[in-house]
Amino acid sequence: MTRPPGTPDAAGPAVYVLGVDSGGSGLRVALGRAGLPGPDATTLCAEPVRTGPGGIDAGHLLDQLLPAARELLDRAAGPPAGEVAALAIGAAGMATLGDRLRSELPGALADALGVRRLALAADAVTAYAGALGQRPGAVVAGGTGMIALGTDLMEWHRADGWGHLLGDSGGGAWIGRAGLDAAMRAHDGRRGGSPALLDRVRAVFGPAEALPGLLYPRSDRPAVLASFAPEVAACAGADPVAAGILRQAAGHIAEAAAAVCPTSAGPGFEDGEVGEVALTGGLFKMGEPLIAPLREELARLLPGARVIPAAGDPLTGALRIAQALAAGDLRLPLHPTMLFVPQESGSGPRDASSVRDEPRTG
Repeated sequence: MTRPPGTPDAAGPAVYVLGVDSGGSGLRVALGRAGLPGPDATTLCAEPVRTGPGGIDAGHLLDQLLPAARELLDRAAGPPAGEVAALAIGAAGMATLGDRLRSELPGALADALGVRRLALAADAVTAYAGALGQRPGAVVAGGTGMIALGTDLMEWHRADGWGHLLGDSGGGAWIGRAGLDAAMRAHDGRRGGSPALLDRVRAVFGPAEALPGLLYPRSDRPAVLASFAPEVAACAGADPVAAGILRQAAGHIAEAAAAVCPTSAGPGFEDGEVGEVALTGGLFKMGEPLIAPLREELARLLPGARVIPAAGDPLTGALRIAQALAAGDLRLPLHPTMLFVPQESGSGPRDASSVRDEPRTG
């Protein structure tokens, strides 16, 4: 009997899959077995992959990934390790800065690890796969920034994720900046100020008048702004200004989710059916001060949608994509920059050629 691609052969060595998540905190690698759920082992390379004039540095990624992958394989199987049937890499900036990864990694990984099937994905796609798997729906990934990604399994639909100067509305930096604005209004005696948030500014940053000098020279301004978002959430129970900021943030997040969530207009839906909406990322660790108004806004904009916590994180999503590749069952839509599978790696059933950035209208 012929075994499906990527499944273990009882008479031969184990067949493995690798998932990789590359972000601001470093490179995480997960090893799993083809056809079996969950990782066998994970490891962290604490140095973030460099980005230069040519985009994400493929050589630097390989310098970290290959030793980590070999260590996981040797630890799992003992030399000689089993074959790697599929590998999926999710990376922050893949969509716009991933040209070198797409051109250099397929050959390098085939030579170094014998990888037969490879997927290169934007981190929003691996966040989606981790949160919802291969079901239609929408995922809101919230942290310092905010992006919503949805699919009807025919094409991707994106809203926001444009950075703290152009968007990321409702994300951590947005909430933190709104909280700092309310604090400075209280400092000046202007309308809309929050004495409670001004007290938190003094406790966290020192004198309010010194805040511009602390903030403006920083290259990591979005992260500094986002660091104040938990202070806004902590004040929201007793301070109407802080609570109002979180209500506004919830409205922005719900609008992004509604713009991308597939509805009965999409294939495979019953009339009136709405896809699931999953929330993932550190932003939602704020809990009820943000989640409660967000549920209300989602119920208003997406009646019938089921709001669920993410089933897994982006590393889980990368491993799920690798598992699907190994089994020849990748149902998420392919895209040249969002979810790229080199032709020789075995593509899925369709290749979507565009991502819709505009709201859905049907």
